Amino acid sequence: MLDNRCQPSQQRRPGPGRPRRDEIDARNAELLDQALALFLDQGFERTTVEGIATAVGMAKRTVYARYRDKEGLFKAALERAIDDWAVPPQAFCAIECDDVERCLQGIARLLVSNLLGSRGLRLMRLVNCESYHLPDIGRYAYQRVTHRTIGYLADLFRRRWSGSGIDPDETEETAAAFLNLVVGGPARTAAMGIGLPDDDLERQTRFRVRIFVRGAFPLAGELQNAAV
Repeated sequence: MLDNRCQPSQQRRPGPGRPRRDEIDARNAELLDQALALFLDQGFERTTVEGIATAVGMAKRTVYARYRDKEGLFKAALERAIDDWAVPPQAFCAIECDDVERCLQGIARLLVSNLLGSRGLRLMRLVNCESYHLPDIGRYAYQRVTHRTIGYLADLFRRRWSGSGIDPDETEETAAAFLNLVVGGPARTAAMGIGLPDDDLERQTRFRVRIFVRGAFPLAGELQNAAV
């Protein structure tokens, strides 16, 4: 039997006045973009489906046909934004090197700059604000950003520095500690509306990474000297 996935698809041509599939996808993307912009500016409670429909030039009934209610539209718009904002694994991989501190300095700078960019700050504040009554949003953000980053870091620690003193059974806990120390501090400061000059942020990031490496990888220096 032939695999249907290998056969060219037989697509029906849209009838007169019917939108093409790619046009529908583009309109849906526009709808989610406009919805996110309004949710970011006004919050969940003050944003209305009618206001979103007006902003995107779409009938309200069309919005409801795509998303059952405002909560469904909010989740779809925010989840899409979180996926677009999250640092992709390829960006981490491009920074990797055998020098523990230099590698983690680069990863820390990438995470902090992504978090404290204008898009990151607005998304973080919206997620934090709305998660109390929509806990699915908080769980989604954790799974797609924090959990994935912890998984990558734990794998990095095992692949490159398994002999540097780290407990192989505690790589995930070590990765979580790295995020809490290096990224959690700037995140908490930003959440309070306190911004740091770039020079201070860079100095703090370097210091926190250095302290982390000395505690988590006590033999890293010896391994590096031996390799040289």
